[in-house]
This record gives sequence, C-alpha cells and structure tokens, in this order.
Amino acid sequence: MISSKLPNVGTTIFTTMSQLAAEVGAINLSQGFPDFNGPQGLLDAAAQHVLAGHNQYAPMTGLPALRQQVAAKIARAYAADVNPDSEITITPGATEGIFCAIQAVVRPGDEVIIFDPCYDSYGPSVQLAGGHCVHVKLDPLDFSIDWQRFTDALSPRTRMVVINSPHNPTGALITRADLDQLAALIADRDIYIISDEVYEHLIYDGVQHASVLAHEQLYPRAFVVSSFGKTYHVTGWKTGYVVAPPALTAELRKVHQYVNFCGVTPLQWALADHMAAHPEHVEQLPAFYQAKRDLFCDLLKGSRFAFTPAPGTYFQLLDYAAIQPDMNDIEMAQWMTREHGVAAIPVSALYQTAEPGQRLIRLCFAKREETLREAAHKLCQI
Repeated sequence: MISSKLPNVGTTIFTTMSQLAAEVGAINLSQGFPDFNGPQGLLDAAAQHVLAGHNQYAPMTGLPALRQQVAAKIARAYAADVNPDSEITITPGATEGIFCAIQAVVRPGDEVIIFDPCYDSYGPSVQLAGGHCVHVKLDPLDFSIDWQRFTDALSPRTRMVVINSPHNPTGALITRADLDQLAALIADRDIYIISDEVYEHLIYDGVQHASVLAHEQLYPRAFVVSSFGKTYHVTGWKTGYVVAPPALTAELRKVHQYVNFCGVTPLQWALADHMAAHPEHVEQLPAFYQAKRDLFCDLLKGSRFAFTPAPGTYFQLLDYAAIQPDMNDIEMAQWMTREHGVAAIPVSALYQTAEPGQRLIRLCFAKREETLREAAHKLCQI
C-alpha cells in the first residue's frame, strides 16, 4: 500500500461540482470559466501559428515576443519597469507558476501563511515542499485581512506569505494600505511573497488594482502571478506568467524547467500578436465584466438570497441563510444543483476550518447574458 504524500487531498470541489452539474444537466456557475469564446483575433492568430508550423518547443522561459508584451503591459498598467529576459517567465498556467514559486523557496519545516478562504492549490503545494501552512482567517464580513491575526501568526519559521487580490472566492480587494502594512510587518524578516493577481484586470466601480509590482518594498521579495486565461477568456489554454526579481526568477526557473519546461508554443505566439495589436483589451475588461456582474445582481434582487456586489473577480457570493439556515453550504450546493438546476461552489470547501454559521455559496458570472438570465430565474424560484 502506497503511503500518500497528500493523504488529505481528494478530488477538488471544482471538479466535483462541475461533474455533478454535467450529470444532472444543471447550469454550471461553479467552476470559474466563461461560456463564451475569447477574442476572434486571438483565436485566428492561434490557428495561423499552428498552420505556420510554430509547433515545437518554446524557450523554457517563454517566447521573447510574449515576455516583451507582458513587460509593456506592466509598464502601462503599473508604471513598473521589469526586464522581460530576467524577470518574466511564461508558465503553463498560473497554478504551475504558484507551485514552482513555492517549491523554489520553501524548505522542510518552513511555515507559509495563507489566508482563508483561499484557492485550493496553495496548501498542497506547500505540503509537497515539506512546509507547513499557517491558516489566517479573513474577516468573515468583508474578507479583509485582520492584521493582528497576521502578526500573531508570524514566527521565526515563517518563510512565505501568499496573498490574492482580487480574491478568489470572495472578490475582496487588497488595498495599497494593506500592502504597506504587510511590508512594514515583514521588513526585518527573511520572508517571501506570492501575490496571486490572476484577476488583476477584473476590478469594478472605478477602483484601481493595487499590485505588488508597483510596491517598492514588496516586489524585491515577491513572485507576482497572473493568467492570460482569465484576461483573454481562454482558461483552457492554461497559460500564465510569473514576474519576480532576477534572483528569484532564476530559482523559479530551476524548478519550472523540470515541471513542465515550457508552455504551448502556438498559443504563446498568438497571445504575443494579440497583445501587440490590441493593448486596449485589458483596459476594457473592467466595464465588460462589471456589466455582467450588474446584470446578474439586478436579476437576483427578486430572490431570497442576500448579497453585496463583488468588487472584483468574476465571482459573486450569495448568502442563503434566509432560505436554508440549517443546511451547510456543501449540502446547499448539491441541493441547488440537483433540485433547482444551478451549480455553485460551497465557500467552506476553501477553508481549513469552516467559519461557524457562515452560509455562503460562490457563483461565476463569466457567462453569456442568456445563461445569466436563465440561472437567475431558477435562483429566484428557490
């Protein structure tokens, strides 16, 4: 009998709920992917590069043209100057980038602070590195960071802190003041940062993203991770990138080259072409997704769910306490999927220890208008 290195890990909640939705024919608002295509020009470029024969290995670090476009976008968005050769690495998905960053610096016995609820790849990645996760709960009302809890969690063994903004699953945002606070608290410690910013361009109501890329104290010790899949509506392309100072990038690449070596070549060419031709795409994203959020929330006003419109990401939390107060959120998500035809993610699945009394589910609004209208109609019948 094999002794598992991840004995407490099973099938992810995202896979479980998507499978259940498929089995019963429910509208899948659980797993975070659009039900519409990426930009036509991007798709055409991918086809052109496949047919042009760009189908062999890309450089381990990513195509130079794509790394240059990422550097140009960062300069425009954050007035930050990063070197495309020594600070940007293209990875086959943001999750692989996060995994490689953790393996690069976390050693057996090290502690890594993560904030609950959180994306479910963080913990297993730390465990496989021999580290130990220290879970710090976000404020249960607005999911902001409780800096006293964070301070209490620091120890001489703290090696890394993982932050995520805009935040999955809640949509909460980390502010510049939060980054300043984090910088002050770890200033005299040998602690590294992973800043998961895959939803960086999905922030609403005129708010600007506070990126670690633009923070002078934090960036020198940070791995900043983002996702082309989220930005260009092509999550199945599994293409992301990591930006880090040269010394950290060198360590990341030592791991990356033995995990996947490189990303898919024609997709990198297509992204480079499209970013060069349409730099305005990222500037248009907030309005594009805010319109979907506002439509979905407006349609749900007639429901019995309580909610506050998400400030970021393409996820909306709904509180069902007035509907099924005695049902935990896993039961609620399964019941909704089977009996009412809408699949959601139970938020407790993204905690180490569920928040007592919390009754929250997460739904994805990265969907066509007709999908949102049909889903909302079903939700309003509950």
